Amino acid sequence: MTLTQQVQLLKVYSLLLTGFVSWLGWRILLPDHKPHPSPAELTVERINIVEPDGRLKMVLSNQHRQHPGLINGKPVPSRQREAGLLFFNSSGDECGGLIYDGTPQQADMVLSMDQFRGDQLLQVQYEAEATPQGLLKSYGLKLWDRPEKPDLAQQQILVDSLKKTLNQAGFQRAMSRLRAAGFFGRDRLFVGRTKQQEVGLFIDDKQGRARIKLYVDATNQAKLELLDQNGHVHQLFQEE
Repeated sequence: MTLTQQVQLLKVYSLLLTGFVSWLGWRILLPDHKPHPSPAELTVERINIVEPDGRLKMVLSNQHRQHPGLINGKPVPSRQREAGLLFFNSSGDECGGLIYDGTPQQADMVLSMDQFRGDQLLQVQYEAEATPQGLLKSYGLKLWDRPEKPDLAQQQILVDSLKKTLNQAGFQRAMSRLRAAGFFGRDRLFVGRTKQQEVGLFIDDKQGRARIKLYVDATNQAKLELLDQNGHVHQLFQEE
């Protein structure tokens, strides 16, 4: 073999070797572009959705592993919660969710939307309870007013302090006084069916006192009641 033939053979060998190394590198370094099949079924106890920096944004969980909630990025004390879906905002607070459960004795499903750094402002809710008198059920849309101050974190600090310093009876009395004073907020509106089998619109004032009731009662009578601040009906429109 002449020198010229040897040089040409070396060129061909180098070209083939370069092509093979390039192909091998492409197969190793570049991702496989073939579509991966999606799982047909996934069985887990809890799924956490997080941002790239690890901040929690959503939890889908069974009852046993349900998240207790976050206030200012810190978990609240452990508590039993129903299975469902919880949402968390960018400030590290729980901000709403969907929970549900059901047994022959009691059933419920609640979709909540929370005030920023506060408790729920709006709920779509269903509740049912078995009693000796029969099944009591209520469902509809409910609204609250919540104070801006104290926020939920400050409310929790006070509640924890009362638990540590008072006995059970004293704690319950203190909580009743706080609720009556509007410390946690007040009911403002309900549209739906009550446990008394009334279906209609029920509006409360800023102090949480019932003021307007427009409904059809359990006997199928249509009523409109206007109440004063003491809860007395001063105008009543009712079917004859």
